[in-house]
Amino acid sequence: MKKLFAILTFIFTAILMSTSLAQTNKYTWLPQDSWSFGFGVMYPRYVSTNLTWVEGPEHYGAFASIQRNFSEHLGIRVLANYFNMAAHSGGTKGPNITNKLFGANLDLLYYMAPSEPISPYLGFGLGGYTHKIANSPTASLNKSVLDYQFNFDFGAEWTIVQDWKIRTEINYYSTASSSWDGLSGTNSGGFLGGTNDTYMTFQLGAVYYFMKGEPSKLNDLYTGIEPKIDYDKFESIVKKYATEPTVVDYNRIEDIVKKYAGSGTVGEGNWALIGVNFDFNKATLRPESYPILYNAAEILLTHPTVHVEIDGYTDNVGSSAANVRLSERRAETVKNFLISKGVDASRLTTVGRGEADPVVDNNSPQNRALNRRIEFKVLSK
Repeated sequence: MKKLFAILTFIFTAILMSTSLAQTNKYTWLPQDSWSFGFGVMYPRYVSTNLTWVEGPEHYGAFASIQRNFSEHLGIRVLANYFNMAAHSGGTKGPNITNKLFGANLDLLYYMAPSEPISPYLGFGLGGYTHKIANSPTASLNKSVLDYQFNFDFGAEWTIVQDWKIRTEINYYSTASSSWDGLSGTNSGGFLGGTNDTYMTFQLGAVYYFMKGEPSKLNDLYTGIEPKIDYDKFESIVKKYATEPTVVDYNRIEDIVKKYAGSGTVGEGNWALIGVNFDFNKATLRPESYPILYNAAEILLTHPTVHVEIDGYTDNVGSSAANVRLSERRAETVKNFLISKGVDASRLTTVGRGEADPVVDNNSPQNRALNRRIEFKVLSK
């Protein structure tokens, strides 16, 4: 087993070294669904048992897994592992009590930030194991036992190249027995104060995605400031809300996009965030607002001397005072989003302008939706 442990460690190190200089876009390959295979090494550790832990080379293990991700956030995994542990039975002298375990678990995993280069996740599961105790002072426990356990997981996947990720994970296991450690009798401090034996494992491994579905639409939020212009969609939106027939000037649109998406300067004056609108009486961002605000954040991050006043607006429904307060909350929502993406708060101020300066007449639901908007005013550069 120790030879297998050394081989897996060598394979993992080789993969890591071979990819250390690789150039990769961390966002381009996330699929909507996928299959993956994982493997690596683990370090086991008793948590709540009757034994006294001793450091040494007798604690080692390895794992392999197959995983099916049904979406960017949710997956199910079968993980098999083998490990060896050893510890003393209190103050007695003599050989360590050894515990050799082979187990398999079915885990449900939830990825909290799947599009990030470091993607944390939580999981829980139920599994079975067979383990063999040796050198127990209770002779009847020196045998192989088949039983069950449940576990909680916390880990992260670290993107390194197109189809490979590093996996780091901590697992907490609660066994079905109080003599799992090779000693009879109960102990305190188990899971939720229980008396059954518990242990932890620390995993380090690699994950290979060998089958992937369609590209994730979540990646649309991370495409930076490269313009992706769907002229047909743009024209349909313009025609839908236009009060009279309108001819779309595509050259003008592209010039505006390139002006703010390129590496040039940001001009003085107002900067209308077309598409950042709000539902009636709401200050929460709509899904279509995120790509526009990501672009805005990228522009501000690449122009660190620019200070911006964020102006929030409403339609004309409701009292003037209530609309001013609502528009202030909308401006604060956008400010907090930009701060979360790295823009310094000292560069951002907010103003609620209520129903002032409508871009169109408030004579229809469609027009009122356009007036519930955000504008930037460039203060300095």
